[in-house]
Amino acid sequence: MKIEQIYTGCLAQGAYYIVSENEAAIIDPLRETKPYIERLEKDGVKLKYIFETHFHADFVSGHLDLSKKTGAPIVYGPTAEPDFEAIIADDNQIFEIGNIKIKVLHTPGHTLESSTFLLIDEDGRETAIFSGDTLFLGDVGRPDLAQKAAHMTQQQLAGMLYESLQSKIMPLADDITVYPAHGAGSACGKNMQKETVDTLGNQKKTNYALNQPDKESFVREVLDGLSAPPKYFGMNVALNKGGYSSFEEVLEKGNNPLDTEAFQNLAEESGALILDTRSAADFHKGFIPNSVNIGLKGDFAPWVGAMIVDVQQPILLVCDSGTEEEVITRLSRVGFDNVLGYLYGGFESWKNSNKETDSIHRISPQEFAEQFNENSKVIDVRKESEYEAEHVENAFRRPLANINEWASMIDDGEHFFIHCAGGYRSMIAASILNSRGIRNFSEVDGGFNKIKETGIPKSNFVCQSKI
Repeated sequence: MKIEQIYTGCLAQGAYYIVSENEAAIIDPLRETKPYIERLEKDGVKLKYIFETHFHADFVSGHLDLSKKTGAPIVYGPTAEPDFEAIIADDNQIFEIGNIKIKVLHTPGHTLESSTFLLIDEDGRETAIFSGDTLFLGDVGRPDLAQKAAHMTQQQLAGMLYESLQSKIMPLADDITVYPAHGAGSACGKNMQKETVDTLGNQKKTNYALNQPDKESFVREVLDGLSAPPKYFGMNVALNKGGYSSFEEVLEKGNNPLDTEAFQNLAEESGALILDTRSAADFHKGFIPNSVNIGLKGDFAPWVGAMIVDVQQPILLVCDSGTEEEVITRLSRVGFDNVLGYLYGGFESWKNSNKETDSIHRISPQEFAEQFNENSKVIDVRKESEYEAEHVENAFRRPLANINEWASMIDDGEHFFIHCAGGYRSMIAASILNSRGIRNFSEVDGGFNKIKETGIPKSNFVCQSKI
């Protein structure tokens, strides 16, 4: 038996490839199927089942393409109602792969169809659980995403999750390995550990959600401090439940090089958003007017989802040469399939054509310290927990995720400074504000990580683990 965790850092997502004898199973695959097909061919095994722990909200699964290419059926837990052919398993139903078995444990709460898959090895020993978004390391799945579809309150879903954990997960042996669907950085939980594999016994000791004295306490603690889910989540659920274009079609459409004239004309005709995926260090020096910068080298796909929201939005790309296919792939993982093409030769070709360009005023932390005074207006776009831990004295807390709510309140007649932790998120914010005609600001390179090394007054530090 072989178990391989295929972890994708930018999505903090774990897919699983399991082999026994000449058969295999894949759990929660990503959109592009090539890595799985290559593994199957290399091992000389047949894919027997594709297991989905639930209808994912934060990424588009590769279940449909993978099923079409291999003939393997898709398996969901009880109550799932996909718009395509699939096996809807019963609670405790067992599936055989080679000499091992996978038992379906229906664990609703995160969503109504959420299920945990219990692996039983060749000797009949319960060995591991693939817990999806039911149980994370350090946390449990947020119970507020399925409210509308379930016609239930988040309190009711949280109570359902408590019952699932108590009746299905907690009775399992401590030496069972936990393989979750997500790790730290995912918006599907609030307190996940950086590790991606653990024993159930250790989670019983260290996971706050598994150490509540009763259901009431569990519901209160799990719901406390939940930020609003990214708005693209619902669209991804719809794609996972209803179907989508094949990844190959999406890649072929988007992998369309355009010279500067064709790029400009298509931008004007289509109303496409110009997404510049270069680094903040390059973007701020020069870019196509009204471009939005979300750097590829960062949490690219989740921020695209959170900022652009509408997966149908036409997009034109400005990329570092050679990264175009990676950009299109990572966009497709969160359902943004409507890429019309990319600027051939990147921004340099635009600049060399003597077309209009724009720039962002970026300053160093030292310059910020020199210009800062008691009347300075500072906008901090980090998460609330980061801000509460420590911030520039009297800075305004304006999380990037909520920019559409606070951008309209800015008085562009008053200069302000803007920063995040390191410069990635503040440049996203700067580009969005700039595209909306808000330009009277200075973005601080290096963010708070560098600002705190200066003499600028700061709040007292509070350990984030205690917030």
